[in-house]
Amino acid sequence: MALREFCSRMGASLSQDARSLSLRPAWPAQQQCRRLATTAADPDIETEASLNSTGPDEELVKNYDPIARARSRRRQLPSSRYKFRSPRYYRGPLHPHQPPPPTDPSSREFVPGPFSLPRLEQTWESTIAPDLLTLNYQHAPPGMEIVAKARGLRPWVGDNPYFKNRVPRPPRGGMFLPARKPITFRNVPRLREITVHSMVGQAMEDSGYLHVAGMAVQAITNKRAQVHEAKESVQNWGVKKGRPVSVTVDLQGEDMYHFLAKVVEVVFPRIRDFKGIKGTSGDSYGNITFGLTPEEVAMFPEIEVNYDMYPAKMIPGAHVTIKTSAVTDRDARMLLRSMGVPFYGKLVD
Repeated sequence: MALREFCSRMGASLSQDARSLSLRPAWPAQQQCRRLATTAADPDIETEASLNSTGPDEELVKNYDPIARARSRRRQLPSSRYKFRSPRYYRGPLHPHQPPPPTDPSSREFVPGPFSLPRLEQTWESTIAPDLLTLNYQHAPPGMEIVAKARGLRPWVGDNPYFKNRVPRPPRGGMFLPARKPITFRNVPRLREITVHSMVGQAMEDSGYLHVAGMAVQAITNKRAQVHEAKESVQNWGVKKGRPVSVTVDLQGEDMYHFLAKVVEVVFPRIRDFKGIKGTSGDSYGNITFGLTPEEVAMFPEIEVNYDMYPAKMIPGAHVTIKTSAVTDRDARMLLRSMGVPFYGKLVD
């Protein structure tokens, strides 16, 4: 309808212009915009259905060779097209060879996944992160200058006469602690990595202890353990240089959240008279470490369901180090408490 109305109006306007110029068009303007349809069949269109059409000749099918046909073209892609390897080192933004982003499968830092969304990670994104941001909110009115806390040396405080005019002491640990910046939506504390380490001293006498420790750590972490050798010999402990003495696993991503969820929801509630983690277990940089005895390691469901496979006296203990993005132990404990990790005793920030 719109097309027909447009054609009629355009024809009327053209006829009026022709009358004003005393010119008569050769054909009516309205007929020029009409589409004439013919009833004659087009000879290029097949009248029969494709289901009734006959297939190709048998001789043509037998002689069809796609491999020989491709070789006859003699067209080969350049050898370097499928041999791309991202640069090993980043040489700056002005270097002609730039590494691809970590999300690119050709990147050296590419990690496939995630294949599932751990419940603990989902809880952090939906509940824990907003709560931590609210608890640590610091309001600064417009125009207010925030004075950064000085990270100077520690003065000598006391009535001892030797403290007078004495050179200040260095900070704790012999190094300056990182400055704590106000928590915003960009730096909300979160988990970065979990390291599970097991020292096997009996491996010097019997290598079976090391194999059992590796299998146990691999079962509870869902990742293959890395064996470490002794760097120096310690005669009192019976450690010889070059002998394997421990196993370690570094967890990130899904395995990290699944492991912490098992520790908090399965292992900790089953420990008798469990008070929690000591408040002095931090390293002042946002990393918390605690230990698990062989009896507590045996409480993991992966070991308990197949307990007969592990000799009872060979199940090792483990040290678990939780590394967070926080720069202080106070923020790290706040994050772990929100995830269900209890603490007791004196809290050292």
